[in-house]
Amino acid sequence: MNKNMEHQFMPVKSVKRLSAYLCFLKSIGVKGLEYVSGAAIAEEFGFLPIQVRKDLAFAGVKGTPRRGFPTQKLTAAIESFLGWDNTQDAFLAGAGNLGAALTGYDKFEEELGLKILAAFDKNPRKFGSVMNGVEVLPIDKIGNLAKRMQVKIGIIAIPPEEAQAVVSIMTDAGIRGIWNFAPVNLHVPDSVIVENVGLSASLSVLTSRLREAVEMECASLTLKKLGE
Repeated sequence: MNKNMEHQFMPVKSVKRLSAYLCFLKSIGVKGLEYVSGAAIAEEFGFLPIQVRKDLAFAGVKGTPRRGFPTQKLTAAIESFLGWDNTQDAFLAGAGNLGAALTGYDKFEEELGLKILAAFDKNPRKFGSVMNGVEVLPIDKIGNLAKRMQVKIGIIAIPPEEAQAVVSIMTDAGIRGIWNFAPVNLHVPDSVIVENVGLSASLSVLTSRLREAVEMECASLTLKKLGE
């Protein structure tokens, strides 16, 4: 099975376990431990050793009898497999008002390291324009460029009826994380992580809590007047 197929069929739970293994490996790497056994990793997380071996097999690193896995090599392999060796670069689908707001928010790169390399849109009038320092390209170029540049994060800021088609192109090109601002449920392979940003849902929570606060204030004033 080639690496792309492994990515496609790897369960989400295995992806999450590999992420945990990676944090553990980095911690022991700081301590200077050159090798780590699958049994040691299993013991750390309370997993069965066979489960750990299956998860690590996806990363393509083989252990050495009686020594285990070389810590640095295993760490690098898992980072590469998960795409954690390039988690800062992102492509943005959508060059409208929301896209402009996202590209114009400097804190993403300053505090989180997220860098939007390019924006994509279907409107020909926007092709070649620059939005807060980010060039806008035709949306049909997103797949080829994601493969060539090994971009792992896709940001969706387009209408919901267009989102699924663009996300499918992104995931086929190797993008592993989707930051979704479109109000729609996306269908992605198990190995792809989707973070939905529910602007409408968040506003609904705010207005609901505000309504409750106003009603409580009114009730309090009414009781106060009745007591006078």
